[in-house]
This record gives sequence, structure tokens and C-alpha cells, in this order.
Amino acid sequence: MLIAAAQFPSRRHDIAANATRMAALLARAADLGVALVVFAELALTQYDLDAFAADPDLALTPDDARLAPVREACRAHGVAAVVNLPAREPGVTTGIPGITSFVFGPDGALLTRYTKLHLSGREGDLFTPGRAEGRFRLGGVHFALATCYDNSFPELAEHAAADGCRVYLASSFHCSPESLTKYPQRARDNGLHVLLANGAGTGSGASGPGCGLSGAWLPDGRRVASAGPGADCPDEGELVLADVRDAVVLMADPAVAAVPVRECGEPLVDVREAAPGLLAPGAGQTADGAAAHLRSGVLERLLTAERALPDGLRLRLAEGYRPPALQRRYFEEYADTLRKEHPDRSAEQVRSAASRYVSPPEIAPHAAGGAADLILTTADGTPVDMGTRLNASPEESDGACYTAAPGIPAAARRARRTLGATLTAAGLVNYPTEWWHWSYGDRYWALETGADAALYGPKELA
Repeated sequence: MLIAAAQFPSRRHDIAANATRMAALLARAADLGVALVVFAELALTQYDLDAFAADPDLALTPDDARLAPVREACRAHGVAAVVNLPAREPGVTTGIPGITSFVFGPDGALLTRYTKLHLSGREGDLFTPGRAEGRFRLGGVHFALATCYDNSFPELAEHAAADGCRVYLASSFHCSPESLTKYPQRARDNGLHVLLANGAGTGSGASGPGCGLSGAWLPDGRRVASAGPGADCPDEGELVLADVRDAVVLMADPAVAAVPVRECGEPLVDVREAAPGLLAPGAGQTADGAAAHLRSGVLERLLTAERALPDGLRLRLAEGYRPPALQRRYFEEYADTLRKEHPDRSAEQVRSAASRYVSPPEIAPHAAGGAADLILTTADGTPVDMGTRLNASPEESDGACYTAAPGIPAAARRARRTLGATLTAAGLVNYPTEWWHWSYGDRYWALETGADAALYGPKELA
């Protein structure tokens, strides 16, 4: 997954112009294969405390019409955005706003919001501090949010790492390059990817202009990308890209196995009989046609998704249920291949690497009947180009099998977004190392959606 920090010189309290600039940057980022864009502190209004003092009632809500260009750009291009602005807490219509980040998903809907916990100097007179730390999941990655002065408090990054976050996103307005030295330290001390979107252009009073230099740091503290100084930032802005594919939560992660299962008892149904209009496999890998079976709740959601596809497109189920014994065989065969290719790897490293492509049998969504391997086809059943063949391994495809992989053709990227938008809206989640793998009701689904427990456990076909 590529993520980006966007740096541009905001116009002072010109929300319309700044929202338009953000929308353009989101479109540019999407063309590069970016899945998430982070904007600087108060980028929507510019960091201007004097103006806020003169207009203390300025505040926005997630559905504010002035944010429509941003929401529409997210929806049109399938990219998420972290937009920092003044906002009141939900349900509060008067009083002092906070410095808040709205996280809009790739469908334009609000994923979460986070209000700056630690206020600096005059901010304390003009804004209300937040009360909870910021977290969200996107594309199999667990993100943490922080805003400017928050980053002077090491415990925020420590808590993020303890909570299982892999990437730490900072929206800031620093005027001095010396202020940026804390970011590699947060990365190195906590094993986190860190992405900073810093302000550029005019600041507030004596604080001076934003110094720019938005950047990205690896978990070992190395800086891998940087924008230019704020004074040199072009009006159209700059994007700083970071690849966080190694931050994806894999099936072998202990957090997945820790999800409890409360088996709901839904039956496995034969898709060919229950939904003959859905393109489905024949006998497949086993003589009993197991691959054409799914839990009934999964099938209902696939039919809902297919009805929502654009005209001329259909879903084809390549494989559904997989008997536990077959799942174990696939996993062990692939793990054995990796052991031979990488004899220096530990057993745990092999298990983790294998789970990018084949789930460990004890938690496998396919063995629970909750997973569907899917492709898009035209109305006559001709497969749409999805960027790789179905079931291409990470080694074979050089990572292009990852759903948000950079560098795939634009048409394939659009096809993946179309597939993802319809299936996500129907309630399924994607395993980010495989663009074709979607599931509902299994342990990975529960982890990604925040459900208390999985609905489906491993099951034998009656």
C-alpha cells in the first residue's frame, strides 16, 4: 500500500480554494496508486490563530457542504484522506471547537475522527483538547493519528505500538526544521512507519511560515522521502510517498488467531443451485464440488454486490469453500517451497511469509466457508484485466498481487477499485495481499471490522 503526505500552501481561511486544492492532490495521488493521503494541521483553513481569535465559531462537520470536493474526490478516485480542521465534537453545536482530523474512506464516508490531545501556547485559548487517541484500519493496516504538539509526547507513539498500530500519521504545522527531529525517534523507538504532513506558507503571527519538509521514516528511523522547504512549495502542492505493504496485518499474526469464534451455524450452500445466475466454478479442486460452496450469508452479500456493479460487469466466483485438509496441504506445500528458497529463515518467518498467499489452516477463511476468490467479467463472462492472474503469488507477481500494489496498469487499478467498492459496501473485507480474496464472518473479517467474534469456524462439507 502506498500512502502519501500532501504539502501545499493553504490560503488563509479560504476553505473553498483549499478544499479544491486537496481534491486535486487526491486525484494526483490516486493516479500514482496511493491509497491514503494525509494533509497538514489546519490545512483546510490555514494555521492562523489570529483569524480564529476573530472568528471563534468557525467549525465544520464531516457532512459540511464545503468539504464536498474532498469527499467526492475520495469517492471518485477510491482514495482515503486525513483532513485536519476546526470541528466540534459530535452532537455539539456551540462552544469552542477542537483541532480535528476527519478520516474519509475511499467511499467518501467518515471512517473516524481524532481531536488533538495536546494544545500548544495560544491554541489552549482558542480550542478544546481531545479526549481519546486516534486509531483506524484501512487495507489491512492499523493506523494511529497525532497532530503537531502531540508528537512531543512519546507515550502517544508508545500507546500506538502497544495497540498494534503499524503506521503513525502526523498532521503538523512546524516552522523550524529542528522540530522534525522527533519523528525519526518516534519511528525508531516504537518500530513504526511514520508519515508527516507538515504545513507550508503563511503561519500565525510571530510563529512564522510552515517549514514544509513533509517526510516519511521507516521503523528503523531512516528517512525515505521528503518534500522541499515550505517557502519553495508550489501552489499545486507536493506529495511524499511511502510504501507500507510490510505493515499489513497477515493471517499468521497472533491478533487474528486471538479472535474468538462464536459459530452461528449457517449452512454451506452450493452456489450453483442456490444462485444459478452467479458465475461459479464446476467441480473445481475436489470431486464433490466443494469450491462452489459458501456460507449462506456470504452468498447473500455476493449477490447484493453483483447487483450494485456498473452495467456490463459481473462477478465470477473462482473458489469458495476449501476443505480443512486441502487448506492444510496447500499451506504446507507453499511453506515447504519457501523453506527451500530461504533456508536462513526461522520457522516463524516462514509461517508469516507463507500466510501472505495461503492462510494457516486453523484460521483460514476458506476452510470456514467465509471466503470467496472473485474476479470481474464482462456481461458475456470474459475476464477483466485485474493486473495479475488470479492466484498469482507474491514471488511470481513481484508483489503486484497486493490489492493496493503500485505500478499496475491504470485500467487494472480501476477494476480493482470497482470490485473493492461493491464488495466493501456489501460487508466483505479484503485480504490485502490478494486482490481476489474477500471474506465475511471469519476471524480476519472480525479483526478488520471490530466485531467481537467471528461468526464462522472451520467446517467440514456435509
